[in-house]
Amino acid sequence: MTATVLDEHTALIVIDLQKGIVAQPMAHPTDAVVVRAARLAAAFRAHALPVVFVTVHGGAPGRSEQSRNFADRPRDWDELVPGLLAQAGDYHVGKRTWGAFTATGLEGLLRARGITQVAIAGIATSIGVESTARQAHELGFHVTLAVDAMTDMSREAHEHSVQRIFPRLGETAATEEIVALLARRAR
Repeated sequence: MTATVLDEHTALIVIDLQKGIVAQPMAHPTDAVVVRAARLAAAFRAHALPVVFVTVHGGAPGRSEQSRNFADRPRDWDELVPGLLAQAGDYHVGKRTWGAFTATGLEGLLRARGITQVAIAGIATSIGVESTARQAHELGFHVTLAVDAMTDMSREAHEHSVQRIFPRLGETAATEEIVALLARRAR
């Protein structure tokens, strides 16, 4: 882990920790991922920093070999899991693509608040989390990835993102390291 600093204006982005996705088989226990994401959210709120919950509500247009039928999902499929303890002041962004910045207004929301850095957690490491981190990096945000507050359907895909992709997009850290960085920056 190599996270060194959090900017004064950092936001937490939590990707797809919603009922329908958390219920799927994952490489790591999703209960632990949710607990760590909730810990991060509480720490960001304690420092008056934005918390953004992103949920997926459909798929991008276009053909793919693995299509997903979102029409057949249960009605609460895209609701945040209760364990996140979402608060009234949190931001909610709905998306239809893997990355949280495409056609969602997320960049504008962050820029309007002077955000220069994002910390990212969620599911799936190699899909929504990685896509969002790539987009954030390309948009000029500093990126920190909470690698113990994320998981994937495949352990290999998770490890590939954490070990090979994330170091090129930003810095990685465990939840408690990020919480400690928040406390350090407040001094």
